[in-house]
Amino acid sequence: MGDLPLTRIALPEDRQLAIREAVRAATGIGFDNAPSRTATLDDAEALFRFLADPEIHAPIYNLPRPLTLESIRGMIQRNLDAKAEGTGMLFLRFDEAGEVLGYSEFEIWPEWGAGDLGGALRQDQQGHRAGVKGANRTFDWMFKALGLELIVATGALDNVRTARLLDRLGLVRKGEITSTREDGSTRQSLVWEVTRAQWDRARAGDSEA
Repeated sequence: MGDLPLTRIALPEDRQLAIREAVRAATGIGFDNAPSRTATLDDAEALFRFLADPEIHAPIYNLPRPLTLESIRGMIQRNLDAKAEGTGMLFLRFDEAGEVLGYSEFEIWPEWGAGDLGGALRQDQQGHRAGVKGANRTFDWMFKALGLELIVATGALDNVRTARLLDRLGLVRKGEITSTREDGSTRQSLVWEVTRAQWDRARAGDSEA
């Protein structure tokens, strides 16, 4: 997604290097329920089973197509390579049976101090504010642990669930872009952004309410 981020905050080289090192050092997010960890190639079969559900994979534009075990291995390896460069990563969350209950994929632009977050939760993990709590925790982590200045998120024009979640969290709708999948097909996507200052102000307002 070369058009992203739409807002570009140029950072000095030392800040860029610090973000890259933070991405390389990241091991996961300490959720109270099922902490996430970096995906490895050994997780490919579990991730494939999770993503094979059409209710999960259909709205997600940047998954490999066709969706196969080998293409999921490629997705994991691509993220491992990005992590080594400090420009991305893939985290997984597991249930007690070792099955994937959610994933988060990050694309990081150190030069702009920005990061894009995508992912999904298993159906039985949705509702009861689980998505709101998880996204809150993840965005907090991206700003604090990675040192970002801007977070980006996208969603299909008809993805009402994602739109409702991002609006509720206080992200700002910035417009539309054409998203291109690995197979060359495209879709129109809404773009949301939030700066560190906007996020901190919104969280401060929540704590005072």
